[in-house]
Amino acid sequence: MEQTSIFFRFGAALFIGILIGLQREYAFNKLDKNLSAGVRTFALMGLTGSAAAFSSDMLKSPWPFVSIIVIFGALLSVNYFIEAWRGEAGMTTEISAVLTVLAGALAYWNHVTLAVALGVMTAVLLSVKIELHSFARHLTRADVLSTLKFAVITAIILPTLPNKNYGPEPFNLFNPYSIWLLVVLISGISFVGYVLIKIAGPSKGIGLTGFLGGLASSTAVTLNFAQRSRSNPELGKSFALAILIAWTVMFPRIFIIVFALSSGLARQLLLPLSILVFVGAAYCLYLFRVLRTDKSNEQVSFSNPFELGPAIKFGVLFSIILLISKAAQFYLGNTGIYIASMVSGIADVDAISLSVTKLTQQVGGINFTIAARAIIFASIANTFSKGGIVMIGGSKSLRRAVLPGFILISIFGILTALFI
Repeated sequence: MEQTSIFFRFGAALFIGILIGLQREYAFNKLDKNLSAGVRTFALMGLTGSAAAFSSDMLKSPWPFVSIIVIFGALLSVNYFIEAWRGEAGMTTEISAVLTVLAGALAYWNHVTLAVALGVMTAVLLSVKIELHSFARHLTRADVLSTLKFAVITAIILPTLPNKNYGPEPFNLFNPYSIWLLVVLISGISFVGYVLIKIAGPSKGIGLTGFLGGLASSTAVTLNFAQRSRSNPELGKSFALAILIAWTVMFPRIFIIVFALSSGLARQLLLPLSILVFVGAAYCLYLFRVLRTDKSNEQVSFSNPFELGPAIKFGVLFSIILLISKAAQFYLGNTGIYIASMVSGIADVDAISLSVTKLTQQVGGINFTIAARAIIFASIANTFSKGGIVMIGGSKSLRRAVLPGFILISIFGILTALFI
């Protein structure tokens, strides 16, 4: 092995140790506690792991590495018992030390990318202690049970579902594995928004809630703030900002969903969706400059998106829309696709976006241009639906603030769909 390569691997191990050690020193200094292992010690741990792997490599035997790991483990055990005797029990630093040594060994074994990723992730997890504990405290029993239930059922069912199409030609569209995989995709994206809301808390600001809520459900954001605007009409512009942010976030959400299945269709959607994001963001910026600061502590409720019932309903809805879209194409041509998209988009834009994307992958299916136009029509229909919620259920101040953004997004959405 070249000397340059060896130095690079040891250097990566040293970097990992310094990174984790800096985080430990910062954490202990902030808490004003005695430091058992700081940046120098962790740097040496990274080098120890690399040196142990190097020794085993040179001697063509695993025993040098095993011996060093055993000695290191014994030292950590003694240190842990001393701290426990002092009433300072806690294994975070000890586990971090073990990971640092192992990352150093991985770096020497030429898994540098994995080693650095392990080091960075360790440092991140150590740094977000407060946020993670806050997240755990805000979880309810229903959150934990529903999340675990969905995760377990998905992990068990998904691998066992048949990955083949069922149904008579040309409607042999029902692939159980693909349908459930899409349910996991949508629930996963929604769950990201839900977790962010739990960590940051909706009290951080109505605008932030609009953004995070848009990842989970822009319709839920619209319903919540439309209802609240009636009892708090003076916050109409603040609620409008949150609603418009949630509507705007819907467009990149659609792009991510489509890109996960078809990069070609995603490229076709990139320009029109970017235009809509720009229009929505521009009006949000205008509202933000009008408001300047948002000091509201209004709370918004979001249900856990990993509930099994809604997930199954989404799978059924997706299957029905997929069948309707295929039938519309078969009997009415492209016009039928557009009609089905607009009707379906009123209720759910994710399901129709996935259905249309799947149709581009079928034999004799639709091309990217038609699919992209259908998805834009669906998103505009969904915007009309949410606009109707505001106009019917919102206060006068909310309606007045949302209306210009609603008109702009609708006009540019129709124009981009027609000129794709």
